[in-house]
Amino acid sequence: MNQLVIENPGLLSLLTDQGRFGKAHLGLTTGGPMDPFAFNLANALVGNSSNATVIETTLGNLSLKAECDCIIAVTGAVSPVNIDGAGHALWQSHQVKRGQTIELGQPGQGLRNYLAVGGGFNVETEFGSTSTVLRESIGGLRGGKLQQGDKLAVGQSAESARCRALPESAIPDYGAMHPLRLITGYQYQDFTDTSRQRFFASEYKISPQADRMGYRLSGPAIPSGLNSMLSEGIALGAVQVPADGQPIVLLNDRQTIGGYPKLGSVLSLDCASLAQWGPGTRISFKPVSIELAHNLLHLHQARLTRLLRQLEREHD
Repeated sequence: MNQLVIENPGLLSLLTDQGRFGKAHLGLTTGGPMDPFAFNLANALVGNSSNATVIETTLGNLSLKAECDCIIAVTGAVSPVNIDGAGHALWQSHQVKRGQTIELGQPGQGLRNYLAVGGGFNVETEFGSTSTVLRESIGGLRGGKLQQGDKLAVGQSAESARCRALPESAIPDYGAMHPLRLITGYQYQDFTDTSRQRFFASEYKISPQADRMGYRLSGPAIPSGLNSMLSEGIALGAVQVPADGQPIVLLNDRQTIGGYPKLGSVLSLDCASLAQWGPGTRISFKPVSIELAHNLLHLHQARLTRLLRQLEREHD
């Protein structure tokens, strides 16, 4: 059988596709990759469709045994990748022979890596997605993180196994810091002028309470003028402010509704950057207009499309 076997799952390794969309009315959140760029490129490097299932790791230390010949690629955080003890580059695809061991070490920069295999991992969907959401216990295998001994079936690859590499100029710099761009929301006006100015003028530290649901920050408190409000839907990147005034940036596995006031939402591109920064990292915010946010997203999508086409031409 074509499969990879988990020998060491590391701290947190999950199966994921692009995410679970259109299910919020059922109380199911989106899930999906915390770093979509790294996810998309991992699949492209092995010739997969854009929604093929991959492994997302947090803090690495993943080890798998190949029980078939296959092609793999690892993207994301700056982590050592070894195949039978020999070092291999990130952001490139590599041939793996039956019986060989794939090892992903602990990151030196960034937190999360994506391991794709040609053909993708053959996993049953739940509510239209294979994305694992631990809080909801759905997706992946048994709705949980990968465990030692788990066997991951490899799907049939639509392309011949040929190695590709992402241009070095396109590889993200996970050590580069920049303010998180925030699109303010309609509740922004419920915060006082002093609170709003303090928020954008301050530096915050990522607290140890940071996971796929959201990143709790510590720094100057931002009190809101709202004493109570009805629960409402929550978007990716929403910066909600509970009673203690410490902001929380909500991410992929966020709850679908919440009743805290929100300053706005962090640009999705910056949510991916945030997801690669660990506890203790100091961050700041700056406001951007919704028009600029749309332009930034269009430019990013155009760049991604060019890279994907370039990799396809390499195969041809």
